[in-house]
Amino acid sequence: MKILVPVKRVIDYNVKARVKADGSGVDLTNVKMSMNPFDEIAVEEAARLKEAGIATEVIAVSCGVAACQETLRTAMAIGADRGILVETEVELQPLAVAKLLKALCDKEQPQLVICGKQAIDDDANQTGQMLAALAGWPQATFASKVAIADGKATVTREIDGGLETLALTLPTVVSTDLRLNEPRYATLPNIMKAKKKPLDTVTPAELGVDVAPRLTTLKVVEPAKRSAGIMVADVQQLVAKLKNEAKVI
Repeated sequence: MKILVPVKRVIDYNVKARVKADGSGVDLTNVKMSMNPFDEIAVEEAARLKEAGIATEVIAVSCGVAACQETLRTAMAIGADRGILVETEVELQPLAVAKLLKALCDKEQPQLVICGKQAIDDDANQTGQMLAALAGWPQATFASKVAIADGKATVTREIDGGLETLALTLPTVVSTDLRLNEPRYATLPNIMKAKKKPLDTVTPAELGVDVAPRLTTLKVVEPAKRSAGIMVADVQQLVAKLKNEAKVI
C-alpha cells in the first residue's frame, strides 16, 4: 500500500507572526519556518503504518517555493521514503493545492492520503476535503485513530459531541487531529539518511494544473489588544457590569 502525505512549510509555531506595515500580509523576512504541526502528525502516522508492515511506501509532497525542500527532507527524516516538490512562486490557495494533489494521486496511485486537518498559517481546513471531492474518494476528517485492514480504513474522528467511527473503502483521504499521535524527533542519523533519499521536482504546468489565485486578500491586521481586567467587590456588582456595560446578559 502506498501512502501520500502532503506537508506544508509554515512559520514555526513558536514564532509570533508580524503583519506588514501596509497590511498586505504577514512579514516572512528572517522568520524561522518549519513543517506544519498537523502535517508532522500525518507523516508520523504514515511512518507507523509502514513500520507495522501495512504500507510499503510513504511519499511526502510539498507545494511552494524551492525552500520547501527542507520541509520534505524533514518528512523523510521522520520516515517518508521519497519526496516530491511542486515548485512555484505563486501564492497557493487550498483549491490549487487540492488540484495539484489530485494530479499527483492520478500519477502515483496511492491507496491512502494522510494530511493535516489544517495549516496553522491560514487555518483554512479545506485542502483535504477538496482533494476527496475532486478524486471522488471517501474522507474522514479530524482523525484521532486510524486502522487499516482488509482493504478498508477504520477511522475514529473527533466531533463536537464526542467520537465517531467510520469505515471507509480504499483509496481514501484522512486528515489528522492533534490526538492521533505524538510525532517523533528526527534523529541525526535519519537526517543524514534523508539527504540521500530521492526528491523529485515538478511544476504545476507539468501536472496540467492552473494555480492562479481565485481569492484576493484585502487586508491583514493584528488582533486587537485586550483591555485590562477590573476587580469587582461582589457578585451583585459583577452582574450589574455584565448587564449594563458588557451587555451579555
